[in-house]
Amino acid sequence: MTLKSKLMGAVAGVAMLTGAQAAVAAGHEEITVAYFLEWPMPFQFAKVEGMYEEALGKKINWVSFDTGTAMSAAMASGDVQISVSQGIPPFVVAASAGQDIQVVDVAVSYSENDNCVVASGLEIDKTSAAELAGKKVAVPLGTAAHYGFLSQMNHFGVDPAGMEVVDMAPAEGAAALAQGSIDMACGWGGALRRMKEHGNVLLTGAEKEALGILVFDATTAPAAFIAEESDTLAAFLKVTADANAMWADSANHAKMLPVIAKDAGMSEDDTASTLSTFNFPTVDQQLSAAWLGGNAQNFMKGVADVFVNAGSIPSALESYDATVNTAGLKAVMN
Repeated sequence: MTLKSKLMGAVAGVAMLTGAQAAVAAGHEEITVAYFLEWPMPFQFAKVEGMYEEALGKKINWVSFDTGTAMSAAMASGDVQISVSQGIPPFVVAASAGQDIQVVDVAVSYSENDNCVVASGLEIDKTSAAELAGKKVAVPLGTAAHYGFLSQMNHFGVDPAGMEVVDMAPAEGAAALAQGSIDMACGWGGALRRMKEHGNVLLTGAEKEALGILVFDATTAPAAFIAEESDTLAAFLKVTADANAMWADSANHAKMLPVIAKDAGMSEDDTASTLSTFNFPTVDQQLSAAWLGGNAQNFMKGVADVFVNAGSIPSALESYDATVNTAGLKAVMN
């Protein structure tokens, strides 16, 4: 199956789910929140300590997912009300297909923690990237890693259509790279760390940023839930912001790190290493022009256009302004 047909199928699936999207009843007694394992963040300290339940006055079912595309599908079916740290590309794919979901905060910025790794045996680096033509690469389609892959190949003048692109979650891609069954794998978090044991990146995070390849995740939710449960969402975002502020003070690291590591399913050393590559914008920063005040919307349009040009999605929205809802963050500010 080609890269284009595979992602088109995902888009069609989202559209189908969207058409049958369950109505979100006001006054949920409990909600379901999606997150990633091996993706350590300060919110997990608050999650384990029960701070969200206390603030929301609701039971929260926390469910881990492998990809942001799966989060989109779960929100479309009504199974998930809030997704923490969904990648912008899978969000853009879903929104472009007509799913009524919105970004409600910037969860994390992480240009160093999402990348593609080339098998060591090939001895290919940024000076010889043209040699990737025709190679086999594992990419989780419709994710931040997919966007980064397309953007890097575009930078190096390598046509992805001429490569054998296999849709694999990062953990599977890391295993395939270790086994030598693929030439390159793209992913994030713990899987990326394992990939690097068997290969090398083409561009560093700083080099990607210099090319305009940003990498950040958002907290997202169905528009119906945001409209009907605005107080619940604001309370959720407030707890998240407080946890981020706690982590920003290194005096709290000794208390928070073991809790976050255990919840993420990682060692404390790996958790500390991963968190050192993460940046958690404050509420003030998120509401500024650099983020949800305009730049993020422009970036989403850029992501969508890259996917359209690559033939991965049929069309982009004219503007992504309506896919960002800052009401919750503004309530936190007040």
